[in-house]
Amino acid sequence: MVAERIRPSYLRLMPGAMRREPARIRAMIDMPDEAVVHFLKRTAFDGIDPSAVETATTHISLLLLGGDLVLKLKRPVRLAYLDFSTPSLRLAACHRELTLNRRTAPQLYTGVLRITRTADGTLRLGEDGESGDEGELVDAVVAMRRFDQATLLDRQAEAGLLDAPLMDRLAATIATFHRSLPADADKAGAARMRRVLDLNEASFAATGLFAADERAALDRRMRSHLARLSPLLDRRAAAGCVRRGHGDLHLRNICRIEGEPVLFDCLEFSEDLGTTDVLHDLAFLLMDLWHRGLEAEANRLMNRYLDHTHDEAGLAAMPFFMALRASVRAHVAATAAADAAASEAAAFRTTARRYYDLALDLLRPRDAVLVAVGGLSGSGKSSVAAALAARIGPRPGARTLSSDRLRKHRFGVSPETRLPEEAYGADVTAAVYGDLGQASVGTLGCGHAVIADATFERPDERERIAAVARAAGVAFVGLWLDVPADTLLRRVGARRGDPSDATPDIVRRQLERGPGAVTWTVVPGEGTPAMVAQRARAAVEAALGRDPVSRLPDPAPS
Repeated sequence: MVAERIRPSYLRLMPGAMRREPARIRAMIDMPDEAVVHFLKRTAFDGIDPSAVETATTHISLLLLGGDLVLKLKRPVRLAYLDFSTPSLRLAACHRELTLNRRTAPQLYTGVLRITRTADGTLRLGEDGESGDEGELVDAVVAMRRFDQATLLDRQAEAGLLDAPLMDRLAATIATFHRSLPADADKAGAARMRRVLDLNEASFAATGLFAADERAALDRRMRSHLARLSPLLDRRAAAGCVRRGHGDLHLRNICRIEGEPVLFDCLEFSEDLGTTDVLHDLAFLLMDLWHRGLEAEANRLMNRYLDHTHDEAGLAAMPFFMALRASVRAHVAATAAADAAASEAAAFRTTARRYYDLALDLLRPRDAVLVAVGGLSGSGKSSVAAALAARIGPRPGARTLSSDRLRKHRFGVSPETRLPEEAYGADVTAAVYGDLGQASVGTLGCGHAVIADATFERPDERERIAAVARAAGVAFVGLWLDVPADTLLRRVGARRGDPSDATPDIVRRQLERGPGAVTWTVVPGEGTPAMVAQRARAAVEAALGRDPVSRLPDPAPS
């Protein structure tokens, strides 16, 4: 259902202002006219008894739900960050919500309806702008199609249904959306983030949950990161990376329609809050996944998004962006705890603490490293790279650079599209390895970790990728997956829809040539993916002399 839930994020972004003048603010918070609500229940839901129409309330909205229809009324509120106090303002807000959400969910947002009162006092409901809509404007509603709550991605996450193909399609959906947006003319980069930090500081102080030294510790770290990142953020803003995005992009605001991910319920009431760096927009979803313990899913989503956008230059800001999103969630939950009944307050306080701790953890320094995963076709390189990535380097883990995907990008085709044999000539392969090295240099230069995924069949290819790490001044780990020939042939023969175009004949030629002297750490590649990933992780830890990141749960068998 479109709205049988209360959005917990930006609905309380100004608790400090609200708490300083609670009587004045609360006096201005009201519900839609009961006569209008009863009128809508009677007239808008064909064939449904008015008593069967359900209602749901958020901080700024009232929703009516019946059959396959949802009507969303704006509550007549005036707050520091929005004003719905008059019918004309609510009508304009409905149109803005419709326009913004139709960018990503046109199949859900059907139109704006206006309620007018005729000269004899009769209420009338009609589409805004249709002929005969004369009369006094009383209110307006956004009309939406209802959908099954089980298709919300937070529910799908709880059910363990966020698989790799879904993450790949979601990344493509978000990347396509971001690319479609015009750049913001303001060009504000660091200044925009500074305003959010100022808002956070006031909001945390108003909650009463966090001690002054705790608030100061987080604020100090956030501002230290912002000071370091300010030149980058300003360059990104000047380059057009600040856009009017979704603004509230987390799992509860994404559903599946006919199996495909659909973004909906964007932050519609504040252009300032909704306009931000596209990676900050994405960071909300990455943080939400990480908070739920779905680290591998967060890393995969980031990597597939970057496969589409090639925006690695912004990776230096990603831990800060994710921490900023977590800190907003922390003070929102803390505010909810202060307002909740005693039976619910403890859960909100626990949630606030978890987000606070997550924000601090996201800001913890982590070294950039370069891990190369090599082996003949079918040895499981991409599976190992994916299993390691979330555990290595700054959050949300390493950028995985695959020679297979880079080759497909060079030819302008999707990863699953098979290339002709000439795309695998010696000159093309050398160019692909050049692309891999160049992309690694750029990402490491941002302070982010890299996992390079390629066969690295020849000694000179292995030496060149190691040289990239030396030039960047970062630690290097080379892993060679050793798998028996019959297993390689069986795996490659069973592949379908894979970025690799390797065939059993290609594997046989690789075996005939041999890899030469392998000086990298040899990892046995037989067994379940979880077993091989654990061996690879142990090899990385041994090579670095430490666990490259704080310990995470071992990958599940697959």
